[in-house]
Amino acid sequence: MTVGLTGQSGAGKTTVSEVFKRRGFAVINCDLVAREVTEAGSECCKALALLFPDCFDEAFALDRAKLAQAVFSDREKLKILDDAIYPFITERIKEHIAVLSRENDNILLDAPTLYEAGADSLCDKVVGVIADDCVRLRRVTARDGITEEQALKRFSSQHSAEFFEHRCNYVIDNSFDIALAEKETDRIIDKLLY
Repeated sequence: MTVGLTGQSGAGKTTVSEVFKRRGFAVINCDLVAREVTEAGSECCKALALLFPDCFDEAFALDRAKLAQAVFSDREKLKILDDAIYPFITERIKEHIAVLSRENDNILLDAPTLYEAGADSLCDKVVGVIADDCVRLRRVTARDGITEEQALKRFSSQHSAEFFEHRCNYVIDNSFDIALAEKETDRIIDKLLY
């Protein structure tokens, strides 16, 4: 079984992912997969450099800060980036699933942009994690060392809680106590496995 895990920035996907891992799921962290496909000189970087030349050097090494600055304030540019990068990420995810499924029947695909990448089609079920905006703001500014303004700008390019509530098979509201979110995650895993 492949379970997708997605949700809002700062909602607590890492907490939920850790519970799945403790319960024996092999975890694919799609943020790390995105880093894999954007290693200097990769085919992905060569393709992206054609679209965002100011964000790359002559060796096709990506300047992530420049790319973030270029796309997160412009929805059209963000869509161009998404359309270009997601096929590379999805192919790499498929490779990881093929390898991990040889040793583990249960895989968690931890993917903040699961739906945007079309990776939900690789999943049997999807779990979404949401939280109150004030809680998320506090968590993200502390975790990432960014200002509230920068965090809110990031949030503006992401989906609302309602988006996940309408699309996911299960939704965990992690606005309150982490122990409650962990307990809810265990309950969902029990439903998935039994």
